[in-house]
Amino acid sequence: MQVQNTMSREQLMAYASDPDNVLTQAFAGAVRTAFASGTFPALLFGLSEQQFRCLLDRHFPGAWLELFAMAVLSDADAPCPAFHQEEMQDLIALFLEHRSSEREETTWLAYAMAAGCMGGNHLWQDMGLTGRQALSDLLRQNFTALHDQNTGNMKWKKFFYKQLCNRAEVNMCKAPSCQVCNDYRSCFGPETADAASPVAAGVA
Repeated sequence: MQVQNTMSREQLMAYASDPDNVLTQAFAGAVRTAFASGTFPALLFGLSEQQFRCLLDRHFPGAWLELFAMAVLSDADAPCPAFHQEEMQDLIALFLEHRSSEREETTWLAYAMAAGCMGGNHLWQDMGLTGRQALSDLLRQNFTALHDQNTGNMKWKKFFYKQLCNRAEVNMCKAPSCQVCNDYRSCFGPETADAASPVAAGVA
């Protein structure tokens, strides 16, 4: 379902029950990414409208009626036109397999991170977080086993896609090891706002 690209992250955060909560900030960033793509956020998250309303009621009480009630879903299973559904589902499966608890917020975060991976900046930016460390903390708290596998401190989006390649037994890297690869800084370089630039999904 196409929607207007009019809502800012700040508009949603104005309804936040706890603006300092990193999880709340991540959800706000992912919702903004959905609007920027012209997609209704519940579709982008892979959630039903009821599930999405539950997320809003818990983290942004009042936002549904004020910001979203006019964008009624006509088909809960409609595709997200701006995103790669198979890629999304692979990422969601990776995250859910490694979730540290069965909490609803952890499940919502899995969908939000998969959506963020479709963006063109560093993942922490597309999720509206303050930096890589905030994202790392969320991963450590909610997807501990996956977080701990990134022993080389690879950029998170790169790391996630490498896991998908490993699962599919596909090796996209030409170098025999990361240490001798010409693209080393692309995978392990700094993830600062100054260093970020629009890039293709899956490579930041």
